[in-house]
Amino acid sequence: MRLILEVWRQESPRVPGRLEAYEITDAREEMSLLELLDRLNHQLVEENQEPVAFESDCREGICGTCGIDVNGVPHGPENNVPACGQHVRSFADGDTVRIEPFRAAGFPIIRDLIVDRTGLDRIIQAGGTVAVDAGTATDADTLLVTHEQAEAALDFAACIGCGACVSACPNGAAYLFTGAKLQHLALMPHGKMERGKRARSMIAQMEHEFGPCSQIGECALACPAGVPLSAIATLNKERLRALLRRKDN
Repeated sequence: MRLILEVWRQESPRVPGRLEAYEITDAREEMSLLELLDRLNHQLVEENQEPVAFESDCREGICGTCGIDVNGVPHGPENNVPACGQHVRSFADGDTVRIEPFRAAGFPIIRDLIVDRTGLDRIIQAGGTVAVDAGTATDADTLLVTHEQAEAALDFAACIGCGACVSACPNGAAYLFTGAKLQHLALMPHGKMERGKRARSMIAQMEHEFGPCSQIGECALACPAGVPLSAIATLNKERLRALLRRKDN
């Protein structure tokens, strides 16, 4: 299978980048996009050229490091699938595939396809800590959590922090990411005392780092974890709750 890859190359944040075209003549349909980049780098090394810098780790859709834009779509053509789970079979023989780093002002380019996503980490850090009892383990039924409540919390905790929602949003917003974190913690009994303070701090950091919500919903289609749009409604609810309540919780 023959593909033309147009790959973004940029040596450092201080120099302008450009798209460079490469031909792959032996791509296989079962290859993932990351394996396709591996094949390209093997070819470049054999030709004494600089390989393409990109991030990956688990390659199982868990770590969230593999984020790239493929033909202008975060991760690739399949909705709710990370780049490591996207396959060459989504393209036809002879297609041109444009591969770029995530495009968002909140994600400065470091090199080639690698971007700085520490803005998301700073949102998490702004949330601070949660108060839990230390010492002897308590009985399992001390903190009452229903099955439905636990399952809902797990749905939002599934966010892998890849940043696809930010890249998909025309405004580069991180509402889906931040809302998922706030909803996960709001559904659980742990950290109730810090709920208001946490919401104010995380939302303020998010608005400092990223743009406003576009209210279009592309973020939910790009999210590999399938975090629902209701996470954005949760963020606005937590914001209002924190403003109306006088105490930190």
